Amino acid sequence: MAESSKQLKSDALMDQMKLHLATDAGKELIKKINLVYQINIAPKKIGFDEVAYIVDLKKGEVSKGSYEGGKPDATFSFKDEDFVKVALGKMNPQIAFMRGAMKIKGSLSAAQKFTPDIFPKPSKM
Repeated sequence: MAESSKQLKSDALMDQMKLHLATDAGKELIKKINLVYQINIAPKKIGFDEVAYIVDLKKGEVSKGSYEGGKPDATFSFKDEDFVKVALGKMNPQIAFMRGAMKIKGSLSAAQKFTPDIFPKPSKM
């Protein structure tokens, strides 16, 4: 349990995502995608000590914890470092899936809309 209290690199990305969704570009994303994603981030190994985030592209919110409003449209599981690579566009999501670096549950059509384009371009990380 002590493992999950460490700061994940993904935390900073999720904070940037919150700010991004408040911008005009973020509002366009919400209109275009209109889906809810749950993203489970594991510090070292998928399935262990995961921290859940909800990226709600219906309401334009990012929160920590499981989704309260039923089932998310798609759920992704990543190791922290792999999530950062996908979000920054350094790893293709399809390649991440094929390599087992990303696991998906839920709607595949919803999952296909989950691309690095939904994340803000980081100024510095």
